[in-house]
Amino acid sequence: MVCRALSLPVAALLGLSACAAPPPAAVAPATPSVVARPVSRTIAPAPVTAPKPSAESEALRIYYRRLQNDLLTQGLLRGDGGGPDTPFTDTMLARDFIRIALYDEYVSDGDMLRAQATESKLRRWDQPVRMSVEFGPSVPDAQRDRDMTSVTAYAARLSKISGLPIRMTDSNANYHVLFLSEDDRAGYEARLRELVPGIGGSSLRAIMNLPRDQLCIVIAFSEGGSSSYAKAIAVIRAEHPDLLTTSCIHEELSQGLGLANDSPQARPSIFNDDEEFGLLTTHDELLLKMLYDKRFRTGMTAAEAAPIARQIATELVGGNS
Repeated sequence: MVCRALSLPVAALLGLSACAAPPPAAVAPATPSVVARPVSRTIAPAPVTAPKPSAESEALRIYYRRLQNDLLTQGLLRGDGGGPDTPFTDTMLARDFIRIALYDEYVSDGDMLRAQATESKLRRWDQPVRMSVEFGPSVPDAQRDRDMTSVTAYAARLSKISGLPIRMTDSNANYHVLFLSEDDRAGYEARLRELVPGIGGSSLRAIMNLPRDQLCIVIAFSEGGSSSYAKAIAVIRAEHPDLLTTSCIHEELSQGLGLANDSPQARPSIFNDDEEFGLLTTHDELLLKMLYDKRFRTGMTAAEAAPIARQIATELVGGNS
Protein backbone atom coordinates (compact mmCIF):
# COMPACT_ATOMS: atom_id res chain seq x y z
CA MET A 1 0.00 0.00 0.00
CA VAL A 2 1.33 3.42 -0.88
CA CYS A 3 0.08 6.69 0.55
CA ARG A 4 1.59 9.93 -0.63
CA ALA A 5 2.24 13.12 1.32
CA LEU A 6 3.47 16.25 -0.38
CA SER A 7 4.43 19.74 0.76
CA LEU A 8 4.28 22.25 -2.04
CA PRO A 9 4.14 26.00 -2.58
CA VAL A 10 1.18 27.60 -4.28
CA ALA A 11 1.11 30.86 -6.16
CA ALA A 12 -1.96 32.34 -4.49
CA LEU A 13 -4.38 31.27 -1.83
CA LEU A 14 -7.75 32.72 -0.94
CA GLY A 15 -7.03 35.85 -2.92
CA LEU A 16 -3.78 36.62 -1.06
CA SER A 17 -0.69 37.65 -2.97
CA ALA A 18 2.14 35.15 -3.18
CA CYS A 19 4.28 37.02 -0.68
CA ALA A 20 1.57 37.63 1.91
CA ALA A 21 1.23 35.45 4.98
CA PRO A 22 -2.21 34.05 5.81
CA PRO A 23 -4.02 36.22 8.36
CA PRO A 24 -3.87 34.83 11.91
CA ALA A 25 -7.02 34.03 13.83
CA ALA A 26 -8.14 37.00 15.87
CA VAL A 27 -7.97 35.07 19.14
CA ALA A 28 -6.43 31.61 19.38
CA PRO A 29 -8.11 29.31 21.90
CA ALA A 30 -6.13 28.79 25.10
CA THR A 31 -6.62 25.05 24.82
CA PRO A 32 -6.92 22.85 21.74
CA SER A 33 -10.45 22.46 20.57
CA VAL A 34 -12.49 20.81 17.89
CA VAL A 35 -15.90 22.24 17.22
CA ALA A 36 -17.88 19.57 15.45
CA ARG A 37 -21.08 20.45 13.69
CA PRO A 38 -22.95 18.98 10.75
CA VAL A 39 -21.16 19.69 7.49
CA SER A 40 -23.19 20.45 4.41
CA ARG A 41 -22.74 17.93 1.63
CA THR A 42 -21.63 20.30 -1.04
CA ILE A 43 -21.37 17.78 -3.85
CA ALA A 44 -24.79 16.16 -3.63
CA PRO A 45 -27.71 16.80 -1.25
CA ALA A 46 -29.06 14.03 0.92
CA PRO A 47 -30.65 11.62 0.37
CA VAL A 48 -28.17 10.53 -2.25
CA THR A 49 -28.98 8.20 -5.08
CA ALA A 50 -25.51 7.15 -6.10
CA PRO A 51 -24.96 6.72 -9.84
CA LYS A 52 -24.06 3.28 -11.12
CA PRO A 53 -20.28 2.86 -10.83
CA SER A 54 -18.19 2.32 -13.91
CA ALA A 55 -16.55 -1.04 -14.53
CA GLU A 56 -13.21 0.50 -13.57
CA SER A 57 -14.52 1.75 -10.23
CA GLU A 58 -16.19 -1.57 -9.46
CA ALA A 59 -12.96 -3.42 -10.28
CA LEU A 60 -11.06 -1.17 -7.88
CA ARG A 61 -13.61 -1.84 -5.13
CA ILE A 62 -13.05 -5.59 -5.51
CA TYR A 63 -9.26 -5.14 -5.69
CA TYR A 64 -9.06 -3.08 -2.49
CA ARG A 65 -11.29 -5.47 -0.55
CA ARG A 66 -8.98 -8.32 -1.54
CA LEU A 67 -5.95 -6.21 -0.64
CA GLN A 68 -7.35 -5.49 2.81
CA ASN A 69 -8.08 -9.17 3.37
CA ASP A 70 -4.57 -10.12 2.25
CA LEU A 71 -2.95 -7.59 4.59
CA LEU A 72 -5.06 -8.77 7.53
CA THR A 73 -4.21 -12.38 6.78
CA GLN A 74 -0.51 -11.43 7.04
CA GLY A 75 -1.09 -9.81 10.44
CA LEU A 76 -0.70 -6.29 9.04
CA LEU A 77 -2.81 -3.13 9.46
CA ARG A 78 -2.50 -3.45 13.23
CA GLY A 79 -4.65 -1.13 15.29
CA ASP A 80 -3.23 -1.80 18.77
CA GLY A 81 -0.92 1.23 18.85
CA GLY A 82 2.16 -0.88 19.54
CA GLY A 83 3.10 -2.93 22.57
CA PRO A 84 5.84 -5.00 24.22
CA ASP A 85 6.87 -6.36 20.82
CA THR A 86 7.56 -2.85 19.47
CA PRO A 87 9.74 -1.03 22.03
CA PHE A 88 11.41 2.25 21.14
CA THR A 89 13.81 4.56 22.93
CA ASP A 90 14.21 8.31 23.11
CA THR A 91 17.09 8.06 20.64
CA MET A 92 14.92 6.17 18.18
CA LEU A 93 12.05 8.63 18.62
CA ALA A 94 14.30 11.66 17.98
CA ARG A 95 15.79 9.96 14.91
CA ASP A 96 12.34 9.12 13.55
CA PHE A 97 11.13 12.68 14.14
CA ILE A 98 13.94 14.21 12.11
CA ARG A 99 13.48 11.74 9.28
CA ILE A 100 9.69 12.10 9.14
CA ALA A 101 9.19 15.80 9.94
CA LEU A 102 12.23 17.30 8.21
CA TYR A 103 12.34 15.34 4.96
CA ASP A 104 9.99 15.33 1.98
CA GLU A 105 8.84 12.02 0.52
CA TYR A 106 8.39 13.44 -3.00
CA VAL A 107 9.90 16.28 -4.97
CA SER A 108 8.49 18.23 -7.89
CA ASP A 109 10.37 17.41 -11.08
CA GLY A 110 9.06 19.92 -13.59
CA ASP A 111 5.44 18.99 -14.16
CA MET A 112 5.71 15.63 -12.40
CA LEU A 113 6.27 14.41 -8.86
CA ARG A 114 9.12 12.00 -8.22
CA ALA A 115 9.74 9.79 -5.18
CA GLN A 116 12.89 11.02 -3.46
CA ALA A 117 13.51 11.62 0.23
CA THR A 118 14.92 15.13 0.35
CA GLU A 119 15.92 17.20 3.37
CA SER A 120 13.52 20.04 3.93
CA LYS A 121 12.60 22.36 6.80
CA LEU A 122 10.22 21.95 9.69
CA ARG A 123 6.73 22.54 8.34
CA ARG A 124 3.54 22.84 10.32
CA TRP A 125 0.42 24.95 10.75
CA ASP A 126 0.86 28.28 12.53
CA GLN A 127 -2.84 29.04 12.23
CA PRO A 128 -5.90 27.07 13.35
CA VAL A 129 -7.05 24.32 11.02
CA ARG A 130 -10.57 24.61 9.62
CA MET A 131 -11.37 21.18 8.25
CA SER A 132 -14.17 20.31 5.85
CA VAL A 133 -15.31 17.03 4.29
CA GLU A 134 -16.68 16.59 0.77
CA PHE A 135 -18.06 13.52 -0.95
CA GLY A 136 -18.27 12.73 -4.62
CA PRO A 137 -21.68 11.91 -6.13
CA SER A 138 -20.92 8.18 -6.07
CA VAL A 139 -20.67 8.01 -2.26
CA PRO A 140 -23.95 6.77 -0.68
CA ASP A 141 -25.46 8.19 2.49
CA ALA A 142 -24.45 5.37 4.83
CA GLN A 143 -20.82 5.64 3.77
CA ARG A 144 -20.90 9.43 4.09
CA ASP A 145 -22.19 9.18 7.64
CA ARG A 146 -19.48 6.70 8.64
CA ASP A 147 -16.67 8.69 7.07
CA MET A 148 -17.87 12.00 8.46
CA THR A 149 -18.02 10.52 11.94
CA SER A 150 -14.52 9.05 11.55
CA VAL A 151 -12.96 12.31 10.35
CA THR A 152 -14.64 14.36 13.07
CA ALA A 153 -13.48 12.02 15.85
CA TYR A 154 -9.96 11.80 14.46
CA ALA A 155 -9.67 15.58 14.05
CA ALA A 156 -10.55 15.92 17.74
CA ARG A 157 -7.86 13.40 18.62
CA LEU A 158 -5.23 15.16 16.50
CA SER A 159 -6.09 18.48 18.11
CA LYS A 160 -5.83 17.06 21.62
CA ILE A 161 -2.49 15.38 20.91
CA SER A 162 -0.82 18.26 19.09
CA GLY A 163 -2.36 21.28 20.82
CA LEU A 164 -3.22 22.68 17.38
CA PRO A 165 -6.76 24.10 17.23
CA ILE A 166 -8.75 22.07 14.70
CA ARG A 167 -12.45 22.51 14.07
CA MET A 168 -14.86 21.09 11.57
CA THR A 169 -16.59 23.61 9.35
CA ASP A 170 -18.78 23.88 6.28
CA SER A 171 -17.34 27.22 5.11
CA ASN A 172 -13.98 28.94 4.67
CA ALA A 173 -12.05 25.72 5.22
CA ASN A 174 -8.29 25.51 4.81
CA TYR A 175 -7.99 21.70 5.09
CA HIS A 176 -10.20 19.78 2.66
CA VAL A 177 -10.81 16.04 3.01
CA LEU A 178 -12.30 14.59 -0.18
CA PHE A 179 -13.81 11.11 -0.51
CA LEU A 180 -13.90 10.40 -4.24
CA SER A 181 -14.34 7.33 -6.38
CA GLU A 182 -12.45 6.86 -9.64
CA ASP A 183 -15.52 8.19 -11.45
CA ASP A 184 -15.83 11.23 -9.17
CA ARG A 185 -12.18 12.19 -9.44
CA ALA A 186 -12.25 12.19 -13.24
CA GLY A 187 -14.47 15.28 -13.16
CA TYR A 188 -12.92 17.05 -10.17
CA GLU A 189 -10.22 19.26 -11.69
CA ALA A 190 -12.34 22.42 -11.69
CA ARG A 191 -13.27 21.87 -8.05
CA LEU A 192 -9.63 21.38 -7.07
CA ARG A 193 -8.75 24.67 -8.76
CA GLU A 194 -11.55 26.30 -6.80
CA LEU A 195 -10.33 24.87 -3.49
CA VAL A 196 -6.70 25.89 -4.10
CA PRO A 197 -6.44 28.87 -6.47
CA GLY A 198 -3.06 28.75 -8.16
CA ILE A 199 -2.58 25.01 -7.64
CA GLY A 200 0.30 23.76 -9.76
CA GLY A 201 0.10 21.27 -12.59
CA SER A 202 2.17 18.65 -10.75
CA SER A 203 -0.23 18.74 -7.79
CA LEU A 204 -3.25 18.43 -10.05
CA ARG A 205 -1.74 15.49 -11.88
CA ALA A 206 -0.81 13.76 -8.63
CA ILE A 207 -4.50 13.78 -7.66
CA MET A 208 -6.15 13.31 -11.04
CA ASN A 209 -3.82 10.49 -12.17
CA LEU A 210 -3.66 8.57 -8.91
CA PRO A 211 -2.34 5.08 -9.74
CA ARG A 212 -3.96 1.97 -8.30
CA ASP A 213 -1.16 1.28 -5.81
CA GLN A 214 -1.69 4.67 -4.14
CA LEU A 215 -4.62 4.41 -1.79
CA CYS A 216 -4.78 8.06 -0.77
CA ILE A 217 -2.88 11.31 -0.98
CA VAL A 218 -2.46 14.55 0.95
CA ILE A 219 -0.88 17.72 -0.38
CA ALA A 220 -0.13 20.59 1.98
CA PHE A 221 0.52 24.04 0.53
CA SER A 222 2.52 26.98 1.78
CA GLU A 223 2.89 30.34 0.12
CA GLY A 224 5.56 32.92 -0.50
CA GLY A 225 8.41 30.54 0.33
CA SER A 226 7.12 30.04 3.87
CA SER A 227 7.33 26.72 5.73
CA SER A 228 4.00 27.46 7.40
CA TYR A 229 1.06 25.62 5.89
CA ALA A 230 -1.88 27.63 4.59
CA LYS A 231 -3.91 24.97 2.79
CA ALA A 232 -4.16 21.17 2.47
CA ILE A 233 -6.14 18.67 0.42
CA ALA A 234 -6.47 15.00 1.32
CA VAL A 235 -8.06 12.62 -1.20
CA ILE A 236 -9.28 9.20 -0.08
CA ARG A 237 -10.65 6.64 -2.50
CA ALA A 238 -14.34 5.94 -2.03
CA GLU A 239 -13.81 2.35 -3.25
CA HIS A 240 -11.97 1.35 -0.06
CA PRO A 241 -13.44 -1.05 2.48
CA ASP A 242 -13.84 0.29 6.02
CA LEU A 243 -10.39 -0.47 7.48
CA LEU A 244 -8.44 0.89 4.50
CA THR A 245 -10.58 4.02 4.66
CA THR A 246 -9.82 4.47 8.35
CA SER A 247 -6.13 3.79 7.73
CA CYS A 248 -6.06 6.50 5.06
CA ILE A 249 -7.83 8.95 7.37
CA HIS A 250 -5.26 8.30 10.10
CA GLU A 251 -2.19 8.61 7.90
CA GLU A 252 -3.13 11.39 5.50
CA LEU A 253 -4.73 13.76 8.00
CA SER A 254 -1.73 13.51 10.34
CA GLN A 255 0.80 13.80 7.50
CA GLY A 256 -1.02 16.93 6.37
CA LEU A 257 -0.16 18.50 9.74
CA GLY A 258 3.56 18.29 8.97
CA LEU A 259 4.75 14.68 9.32
CA ALA A 260 5.28 14.48 5.59
CA ASN A 261 7.77 11.64 5.11
CA ASP A 262 7.91 7.90 5.77
CA SER A 263 10.81 6.00 7.30
CA PRO A 264 11.48 2.24 7.18
CA GLN A 265 13.09 2.54 10.64
CA ALA A 266 10.02 4.02 12.34
CA ARG A 267 8.26 1.40 14.49
CA PRO A 268 5.57 1.18 15.71
CA SER A 269 4.35 3.70 13.17
CA ILE A 270 1.97 4.38 10.31
CA PHE A 271 4.75 6.50 8.78
CA ASN A 272 6.34 3.36 7.40
CA ASP A 273 5.40 1.73 4.10
CA ASP A 274 5.57 -1.81 5.52
CA GLU A 275 1.84 -1.59 6.49
CA GLU A 276 2.41 -3.28 9.84
CA PHE A 277 0.29 -0.61 11.50
CA GLY A 278 -2.87 0.78 9.98
CA LEU A 279 -3.86 3.20 12.75
CA LEU A 280 -2.00 5.95 14.61
CA THR A 281 0.31 4.49 17.25
CA THR A 282 1.65 5.72 20.60
CA HIS A 283 4.96 6.43 18.84
CA ASP A 284 3.15 8.57 16.26
CA GLU A 285 1.26 10.49 18.93
CA LEU A 286 4.62 11.46 20.42
CA LEU A 287 5.83 12.63 17.00
CA LEU A 288 2.80 14.93 16.77
CA LYS A 289 3.44 16.27 20.27
CA MET A 290 7.01 17.01 19.28
CA LEU A 291 6.05 18.69 16.01
CA TYR A 292 3.92 21.29 17.76
CA ASP A 293 6.21 21.84 20.74
CA LYS A 294 6.86 25.57 21.11
CA ARG A 295 10.61 24.97 21.39
CA PHE A 296 10.66 24.30 17.65
CA ARG A 297 10.41 27.13 15.16
CA THR A 298 8.62 26.66 11.84
CA GLY A 299 11.26 26.68 9.10
CA MET A 300 14.06 25.13 11.20
CA THR A 301 16.60 22.97 9.40
CA ALA A 302 17.31 19.39 10.45
CA ALA A 303 20.60 20.49 12.03
CA GLU A 304 18.83 23.17 14.07
CA ALA A 305 16.00 20.87 15.11
CA ALA A 306 18.03 17.77 16.02
CA PRO A 307 19.26 18.80 19.52
CA ILE A 308 15.79 20.05 20.45
CA ALA A 309 14.26 16.81 19.19
CA ARG A 310 16.65 14.80 21.39
CA GLN A 311 15.76 16.87 24.45
CA ILE A 312 12.00 16.56 23.91
CA ALA A 313 12.22 12.84 23.10
CA THR A 314 14.12 12.23 26.33
CA GLU A 315 11.43 14.07 28.28
CA LEU A 316 8.64 12.07 26.59
CA VAL A 317 10.20 8.59 26.75
CA GLY A 318 12.30 8.91 29.86
CA GLY A 319 15.82 8.73 28.55
CA ASN A 320 15.89 5.00 27.88
CA SER A 321 18.32 5.28 24.99
